[in-house]
Amino acid sequence: MFSAALNDLRVRFTNATTSAAHGRTPAAAREFDITLVWVVVLLLAIGLLMVYSSSIASASESRLTRNSSTYFLFRQALFVLIAIVVALFVFDTPMKTWERVAPWVFLAATVLLILVLIPGIGRVVNGARRWIPLGPFSFQPSEMMKIAMILFAARYAVSKAEFLHANQPLKQSLLRGLGPFILIALFVSALLLREPDFGATFVVLTCGLLILFMAGLDHRLVVPVLALAIVSAVALVWFEPYRLERIFGFLDPWKQEFGKGYQLTQSLMAIGRGGIFGLGLGAGVSKHYYLPEAHTDFILAVTAEELGLIGVLVVVIAYAWITWRAFKIGRESRQNEQPFSALTAQGIGTLFGVQSLINIAVNMGFAPTKGLTLPLMSYGGSGMIASLVALSILLRIDWENRRLTRGFTV
Repeated sequence: MFSAALNDLRVRFTNATTSAAHGRTPAAAREFDITLVWVVVLLLAIGLLMVYSSSIASASESRLTRNSSTYFLFRQALFVLIAIVVALFVFDTPMKTWERVAPWVFLAATVLLILVLIPGIGRVVNGARRWIPLGPFSFQPSEMMKIAMILFAARYAVSKAEFLHANQPLKQSLLRGLGPFILIALFVSALLLREPDFGATFVVLTCGLLILFMAGLDHRLVVPVLALAIVSAVALVWFEPYRLERIFGFLDPWKQEFGKGYQLTQSLMAIGRGGIFGLGLGAGVSKHYYLPEAHTDFILAVTAEELGLIGVLVVVIAYAWITWRAFKIGRESRQNEQPFSALTAQGIGTLFGVQSLINIAVNMGFAPTKGLTLPLMSYGGSGMIASLVALSILLRIDWENRRLTRGFTV
């Protein structure tokens, strides 16, 4: 089955590449968006380079990595390979199937969020219980929940469309439209905050609520929802000491340069050293035990130090392009009268736009640290699989759009 799917995708990729190279067919007539594929490949390649460069020092001097300088590189390459295999199967799944199973995917992700909180099942790292051990690897359920929320919110918005729009009485819109979704989202948020994972909570809630807004949520409910979100965020920060300390450390990191502001000050110094063209691949010094989490949350700072402003601009433009393309694919789905596909594509665009923006902002000192990785680049298996699965669904939506445009069924 896998060999057939791989061969089918190879044929499609070859045909699309050949057509694009010779300029024989318009974009709508190609099998799928070949440019999107190459942008993803570019980010994966830069990510592998920077994971190796940023982890080489720590990996060479740790018994946990058997003093192997390529330990994290090989594991990340394996994660990419596994993610590609999973993405191939996902690409062959019709969007009608995703619409049908969306509630079950969401239920499975919720169960995993519950399981990770059970002592003996979930593993604690740095005071957070976010991982389920699976032999030599670990699985992070919050990454699955990001995709599950997008699918569930899109399905919910389509099935409850008549209650979300302004042609209903406000009470009806609230009780039968927005209300049930808010209760479900709050339950999921409570599970994520128990880990604790404030960053994932923010991303999951943002994706879910923005999908409802894009589906045409009654404008009378927008302001109350935003007010509730702001009040909840302030309360979560104010009543949790470590989050409050992060805020204070973010506002003036140099005041606690060797305390709460240490990560941010080291990140800023790494970015400053890079200048326009960078120090050169492998020549950075921040990864030598100065910058914590150099190959995960702060991989962009190492990229800036070694590849400079030029390298960072390439990365930022790539994420901006993926986000823009996802929303464009969503608009095309709406024109083809595929509302679930439209909202799913725009939800995936929101996911990549919000998460990459937060990570970049954290690295550059525009936002407090939240523990969010940079999609497709940061080290980690769960995040890599989730990112490529989301992009595979996006490519499937684009593929179906192109078939519908040419008069075929999907």
